[in-house]
Amino acid sequence: MSFSDLLRIAALVFTAVTFIVAGDTAGKLLTAEGVDPLFVSWSRFAIAALLMLPFSGLVRPELADFTDWRVLLRGALIAGAISCILTALKTEPMANVFGAFFVGPAVSYLLAIVFLRERPSPGRSALMALGFAGVMLVVKPGFGVTPGMGFALMAGTFHGAFLVMTRRIAGAYRPRFLLISQLLVGTVLLAPLGLTTQLPAMRVDLLTLVLISALGSALGNYILVHANRKAEASLIAPLIYLQLISAAVLGVLVFGDWPDLLSVLGLILIALSGLGTLMVQHRGGKSALADQGQKTA
Repeated sequence: MSFSDLLRIAALVFTAVTFIVAGDTAGKLLTAEGVDPLFVSWSRFAIAALLMLPFSGLVRPELADFTDWRVLLRGALIAGAISCILTALKTEPMANVFGAFFVGPAVSYLLAIVFLRERPSPGRSALMALGFAGVMLVVKPGFGVTPGMGFALMAGTFHGAFLVMTRRIAGAYRPRFLLISQLLVGTVLLAPLGLTTQLPAMRVDLLTLVLISALGSALGNYILVHANRKAEASLIAPLIYLQLISAAVLGVLVFGDWPDLLSVLGLILIALSGLGTLMVQHRGGKSALADQGQKTA
């Protein structure tokens, strides 16, 4: 894999997580207006499914694929992740929620080693630890055990497992099927909860936020599917930390939450972790090509 290919993967991941953070930002604004997080979660899946279905290319023979336990589990994991993070955002600051949420890449990293038999290099493992240390500086351990932070940790765990499941089946199904399947599964699973909540009077601005929440999440996860088809989950996992940079920027622009000096240092460590991961992967690819050339000679 060339360095330009690695940069494209990093750009894909950063674009994906930025869309996802934008969707979550809209969700936080909705919950601040009194909209129940479970309705926001359900509407995110339902609206995205409705909008994406005509472009999904779904054909009748593929309906049988919805009985694949891997497809169902993957949809349930992302539904759980989104419901939990929106519930956390209702009561907790955005930076703290995303900090706790970033247990996800570590979960993904470990699950990829155990279940996918991936063997990351020691250098990549060290960079993963560096990124996690950056997250700790942003979060500042000791944020307290609150229900909101508990939901944020659950969201990260669900999302980490979702990333690994995406990697496992990314080669078996086309990206548009993976996207529409998670949207439809999430819509069905969350319908009993989302449709029974009490809602405030819907205004144009609230409906706009609902659309942004749905489209941001759908586009972000669609791009992540493409990224997972091109790289190992253990490479994607550290790059997911770039989401914290998007969250910090949107936190400033939307909520006026400026990071302190420790948070800025943490963001720098996260950026170094992502950049270092690309460099390690690039060197590993060049070494593999060199070894192959020697064997051919």
